[in-house]
Amino acid sequence: MSASDVTAMPAELLALAVAAPGFMPVDEGLALFDAVRDNLGGGVAVEIGSYCGKSTIFLGAAARLTGGTIVTVDHHRGSEEHQPGWEYHDPSLVDPGSGQLDTLSAFRRTIADARLEDHVVAVVGRSATVASLWRGPVNLLFIDGGHTDDAARADYEGWAPWIVAGGVLAVHDVFEDPRDGGQAPHRIFRRAVDSGEFEQYQQKGSLRLLRRISARLGEPVR
Repeated sequence: MSASDVTAMPAELLALAVAAPGFMPVDEGLALFDAVRDNLGGGVAVEIGSYCGKSTIFLGAAARLTGGTIVTVDHHRGSEEHQPGWEYHDPSLVDPGSGQLDTLSAFRRTIADARLEDHVVAVVGRSATVASLWRGPVNLLFIDGGHTDDAARADYEGWAPWIVAGGVLAVHDVFEDPRDGGQAPHRIFRRAVDSGEFEQYQQKGSLRLLRRISARLGEPVR
């Protein structure tokens, strides 16, 4: 599908995305939808950090148009900011049996309600562990996992090597000013640009979209 295609996100899926629990602003989600629609084709996009599936609807809606596949990776135990006592903790997502946060059932319900199960493959596990097993090309990588330096660095180093030349790296929650948000996503964004392997082509809110200039799949990124 060409970049000139102006197919919009279906209204019913947009409504479900807006209603789903999560932290993806609509304008940033639509920019992500456009990036997948224009770059995925019949290939694979990988999402790191799906939470309850809000952002996955934007990704999956575009994959349904192109015939591509979204692989979304999350351990579904929540990031640091989702734990008890933190700002974004939601007690309704705590499993009463284990006493731990568990967003998997909410995620599955979101994707089932959106009828995107044929286009979204959920992998339950830690990003670094799954990345160590991955060996295929990625047309678009969306990093929105843990926001500690260790987590963000592992997401970038584990997955960015598989982005094809001309493919897209999308990084969420990139804030230049520390007063606006954590700096780990900003640091991997800067690392990608400074490496010379990626160049930014769009910004929408805290979402940064970069295109990979050249690639030797599987080789470590700088």
